[in-house]
Amino acid sequence: MSRLILASSSPFRKAILDKLNIVYEAVSPDIDETRLDSETPQHYVARLAREKAEALQTDYPDALIIGSDQTAIINGKTIGKPGSFDNACQQLREASGKKITFLTGLSLLNSQTGSCETDVVPFHVYFRHLTPTMIENYLTAEQPYNCAGSFKSEGLGIALFEKLEGDDPNALIGLPLIRLIRMLENQGINVI
Repeated sequence: MSRLILASSSPFRKAILDKLNIVYEAVSPDIDETRLDSETPQHYVARLAREKAEALQTDYPDALIIGSDQTAIINGKTIGKPGSFDNACQQLREASGKKITFLTGLSLLNSQTGSCETDVVPFHVYFRHLTPTMIENYLTAEQPYNCAGSFKSEGLGIALFEKLEGDDPNALIGLPLIRLIRMLENQGINVI
């Protein structure tokens, strides 16, 4: 089996990949994550996923490198990590009673052959109508300031939702395992 590298420092992505019980290393890539002018959200996350994997190619010439990136869209507007309580309040007020679409870009780069498979996996979150008290209580409890959309669905954030819709619940957290397993199989690696 080829060496497997997760091009990420995200504890959420590591926890998801751990579910597969495969040996891998997590290495943080150094790339510019600035969105390009007129770049669609789909193209943006696909490009960043690929660039994260490619950033480690020279240091790991005999590896399969996983890159992933995520963005969220509400009312046609891209939203990212809030970074603060005030920004998170604003994001959750805007999400109240609405649907947010999360797009997760996923790439698997074979650094030996240079082949790279990339896909974008959508996931939809339908929010309940949230009161200011619900928003403040939630943010005080979980402080999800480093999470796109201002929530952690694997924790108390689940209480914010009416329903979830998508092919892979792991995509919501940032690493679509169902699609990754197929990509690994295309490279000759079977997880079961």
